[in-house]
Amino acid sequence: MLSVVARPLSKAVTGALSKATVAMADALAKIPDVEIDPEGTYKYILVRVKVKDGDVHKDIVRGTKSAEYHNHIFEKVNPAMEALGMECKCLGGGKIEHNSQEKKLRVFGESTAFGKADHSVSAEKLKSAFSDYEITWSDDKK
Repeated sequence: MLSVVARPLSKAVTGALSKATVAMADALAKIPDVEIDPEGTYKYILVRVKVKDGDVHKDIVRGTKSAEYHNHIFEKVNPAMEALGMECKCLGGGKIEHNSQEKKLRVFGESTAFGKADHSVSAEKLKSAFSDYEITWSDDKK
């Protein structure tokens, strides 16, 4: 039970707080785990998205050919997540090689700015979005 100066909060306040928490958790759940370009080799980042002032979070993968540097991806993701009431932290980056014809994804490399992402986590996220693909990862730089 929450309380302020040792006085219990009313059920209406407690209920409103739990509804807000549920709403934010729902908003977090609606954020896609993966958004990557459909073809090519490009930079990607692994981002932890968290409800502002909360503990609920999830990790997401974002990658695009249009990013010259990993931070360019984060510069697009962060404001979009803040607009949803979320906070972001980049956990690292690397590259994705996406071959849609052969249904293959390869995760490798690292980000100079953010360090190497945990490619095993990124690969698991990719498997949830591309279940019919062969997905591999390595800690190799190339």
